[in-house]
Amino acid sequence: MQQTLKPQDSADLRPNLRPATAWICGTCGVQFAPHQHAPDACPICLDSRQYVGWQGQTWTTPSDLNARHTIHFEDCAGVSTMVSRPSFAIAQRAFLVPHGAALVMWECLSQVTDEALRRLAAMGGVAAIAISHPHFYAAMVDWSDALGGIPIYLHAADRGWVQRPSPALRFWEGERHALSNTLELVHLPGHFEGSTGLWWKAGPRAGGSLFPGDALQVATDRRFTTFMYSYPNHIPLGPSALHRLEARVAPLQFDDLFGFSPGRQIVGDARARVAASFERYRAAILV
Repeated sequence: MQQTLKPQDSADLRPNLRPATAWICGTCGVQFAPHQHAPDACPICLDSRQYVGWQGQTWTTPSDLNARHTIHFEDCAGVSTMVSRPSFAIAQRAFLVPHGAALVMWECLSQVTDEALRRLAAMGGVAAIAISHPHFYAAMVDWSDALGGIPIYLHAADRGWVQRPSPALRFWEGERHALSNTLELVHLPGHFEGSTGLWWKAGPRAGGSLFPGDALQVATDRRFTTFMYSYPNHIPLGPSALHRLEARVAPLQFDDLFGFSPGRQIVGDARARVAASFERYRAAILV
């Protein structure tokens, strides 16, 4: 016998018309592919290198994030950077590195604003995005789309961590990938298998600079860096991984090193300080 539905029952069976949203994890700040409902969990935060916030898994949306945060442009020892204020998630900064007449955006923020896009256009525009590892993928696809579909360079070893696919993604392999004569992506495995640094051979000062993501993290005592599998969970990098990382850094020449967050940089004599940091770390873990 055919069942007659009451009006409220009919309404309950209508398709869910809630618009798809590119949800953003409240702990790591990584954006997911658009969906009507927030994901059940963030795989990046469930990994042992990260964590789920103490209040449990939370999500936000691009519009909510822009209602509560703004993007500030700041100079750091001759390098232009962007940061979200107040800070959000991991609180990384994005670096704007000269690339011909335009810029490369190194690392990424979780929000995109019209004002920031106007500021970038006035600076010559952004030709490409490159990111060190999955913790900083943030809103990389939104940024690419807003900037005209520019390429996003990620190491192929971290392909499986991408939460929002895009035709703009460019997965590179091997130890080096040149973006120009003066900008090169360098594979620095350890923190993640695909961890990457950006080597700016010519600037901002004559000695050059290295932007290592979290492969090398500038310590609170800024005379040193450290090397960890997980920074928030205090899991050290073991001897074999340390040796492999040190071998990748050894050929690079740089005077300055710029860490992931505001204040974490070594300006001047950075190459020698990194070498001393490898020695100090090795002595500590081999006791």
